[in-house]
Amino acid sequence: MQVIPAIDLLDGHCVRLHQGDYGQVTRFSDDPVAQAREWQRQGATRLHLVDLDGARSGEPSNDAAVQAIAAALEIPVQLGGGVRSVERAEQLLGWGVDRVILGTVAVENPALVRDLAGRHPGRIVVGIDANEGKVATRGWIEQSTVEATALAASLEGTGVAAIISTDIATDGTLGGPNLAALRAMAQATSLPVIASGGVGSLTDLLSLLSLEPLGVEGVIVGRALYDGRVELAEALQALGDGRLQDPLRLPIA
Repeated sequence: MQVIPAIDLLDGHCVRLHQGDYGQVTRFSDDPVAQAREWQRQGATRLHLVDLDGARSGEPSNDAAVQAIAAALEIPVQLGGGVRSVERAEQLLGWGVDRVILGTVAVENPALVRDLAGRHPGRIVVGIDANEGKVATRGWIEQSTVEATALAASLEGTGVAAIISTDIATDGTLGGPNLAALRAMAQATSLPVIASGGVGSLTDLLSLLSLEPLGVEGVIVGRALYDGRVELAEALQALGDGRLQDPLRLPIA
């Protein structure tokens, strides 16, 4: 199972939100590129980026950091937050972003998801962010009536590479992932599912292994890494996707 460190960008800084609340922000670093290089140095095989400004407003304001990170790393980078047009998605792909994550448009404009997935096979991911089973949009500010599992099922056959399933109630809380919601998501679709939200310990990560046979192939970890509750190298070894016996020896790019 892949362990994917997260960098959430807000006003050019690395931050984490508590349950998606922009009023509860913890800043962890003022140098996103250095932080990205550090996760690569520790053995990460993929990096997850979120443009929180873009997610909230639809207008990206962290492009300088995104371009610098994509250029600095050897590992693939995936990015979500405010991607609501073909032009924006293709701009990001042109900058070297490996996968683009679509969220709001999967609810508001599903035809766009199909179009982009057809144009760029294997490079379009859908982020399904759920609050009590219903999909939230526009940086989690708006609540839809769409069932998260129904949205997942509707993506069958679209060419989407994977689904990132985030439980808003547990995100940033370190209280453990919502295993029941993840199980329901994995059972609703044959697409690979990446878990996000709530991881606070190595035990939490290991608990996800029971869902791997259902198609949960990865997990995104944020605050727990920054707080030191989870060591990336230990997590990579425990979940089995570490690429180096001693990832700390990977030179900084």
